[in-house]
Amino acid sequence: MKDFTILVGGQAGQGSRKAGLVIAKILNSLGYRIFIYDDYQSLIRGGHSFSKIRVSDKKVEGQSEELDYIIALDKETIDKHLDSLKDSGTVLFNADRIEFKKGLGIKSETIAKEEGGSSIMANTVMISAFAKTIGVDFELLKNVFQKEFKKGLDINLKIAERVYVEVIEKTKIEKLENKILPLITGNEALALGSVEAGLDMYYAYPMTPATSILHFLAGRKLGVETIQLENEIAVIIAALGSAYAGKRTMIGTSGGGFALMTEGLSFGVMAEIPVVIVNSQRTGPATGVPTYSGQSDLNFVLNAGHGDLVKFTVAPSNADECYEWGGRILNLAWKYQTPAVVLIDKEISESTFNLDINSKIEQENNSLWNQEGEYRRYEITENGISPLAFPGNGVVVKTTSYEHDQNGLTAEESEEEITAMQEKRLRKFEAMQEEVDNMEDAIKIFGNKDSKNVLITFGSSTGPAIEAAEKFDLKVVQIVVLEPFPVIQVTEAVGDASLIVCVEQNALGQLASLLAKNGIEAEELILKYSSRVIQKGEIEDLLKEIL
Repeated sequence: MKDFTILVGGQAGQGSRKAGLVIAKILNSLGYRIFIYDDYQSLIRGGHSFSKIRVSDKKVEGQSEELDYIIALDKETIDKHLDSLKDSGTVLFNADRIEFKKGLGIKSETIAKEEGGSSIMANTVMISAFAKTIGVDFELLKNVFQKEFKKGLDINLKIAERVYVEVIEKTKIEKLENKILPLITGNEALALGSVEAGLDMYYAYPMTPATSILHFLAGRKLGVETIQLENEIAVIIAALGSAYAGKRTMIGTSGGGFALMTEGLSFGVMAEIPVVIVNSQRTGPATGVPTYSGQSDLNFVLNAGHGDLVKFTVAPSNADECYEWGGRILNLAWKYQTPAVVLIDKEISESTFNLDINSKIEQENNSLWNQEGEYRRYEITENGISPLAFPGNGVVVKTTSYEHDQNGLTAEESEEEITAMQEKRLRKFEAMQEEVDNMEDAIKIFGNKDSKNVLITFGSSTGPAIEAAEKFDLKVVQIVVLEPFPVIQVTEAVGDASLIVCVEQNALGQLASLLAKNGIEAEELILKYSSRVIQKGEIEDLLKEIL
């Protein structure tokens, strides 16, 4: 088995997500590459939740439509997913709740209770049964349990050992020589990257799917102060205050929360205060589909903030890029003293990837005042970037949301001062554009680089697009930096393409509109806006028609 998918499903509260993670860690420790997609409804109990674990001998960053194994804790899992099971696939099911004539039925809750456990430990039964079915050694299973079950370890091991003895091995999974890589979600990787670049403060009001950034940073001793406030307006204003005082600050939310932050974002541009905003998209408008994914905030984020302004906006597509850009965007925000946005979505935030990083992110301090001469917070400079100082170091540091002079005093009576300050910020925007123009990785190119047929995409659409392109020998262009737009790199990558196809997860073709604004026309669009993530097979089917 070189590439296979396991689905673990049940009601919320039955532990399907935990079971999926443990199974993934067992296979990860054998050298396999892992991608976990977690699907859940906006419920605490009941409903239908499942984890899809894709396992491969090479790195994977997206789901597979077909299933090789279904592990069902309730009947709804079989009812909903049996059609996706391959003819050669296997079903393992909880026989206490399910009547099913095929596959391997195990009275999971009965066994768990007989060994002194509770009904929720049915997931332990299913983990052990699956492990034995595919020939995983019990010692490996035991090692993973010891790391994953901090409470009730003895009972869980007792249950697992009984089941392991009773179930028959069906196949023997081979151990690979691949380096063992850690498993991490996109949100966790983003948090770690920002910590490497010197993150001091993280503020948030919990909003799916960004909430786990707050939980991750609060639950670990990483030197970051985490604060939960009453709403997103309070979050961004507090964050601006922290950054003004010299603390590297990040905040996180989803589309509805970002909407409340936009006035504060404009404040940050005017006051030249660096703050990083994570917008993890879910399906909108309004409350939309709270626990599912989309890419429909692109236009909103790019146009957020009133007045003439430019900010950095980046869209990583996997955990590696989240880690890298979590640090880089913090450094860029501080270098240019401006708000910056990381645009991800539920698929990236909450999915689990292997993290494969080879370089360390360093904190950069590019624009600090040299403590010589008179200090003026908004001093007019050639590149528009003024020296940065903080209260308490012997100088007065004024900040304001009003247009101002070089000292930070309101300048509404002077057209000359207003024009001069606007032009100072415009020069800074030009410097930001030049920074992007000189980046080697503002975009990435995959597939057949000589192909005249080009897919252009961003964010979580990238992984499925790359896999689909392999079948048709296409070029794929992933746009990582969305603002300032890397027009030079994209134009060069597209070259004399005969066909450009945009792949994105919204209804209006927002990426295609951004391309058109920069002189690049996409002839065809592949769009998905059902709140479920676009799949490789869906892209392939539409490419057949287009090509």
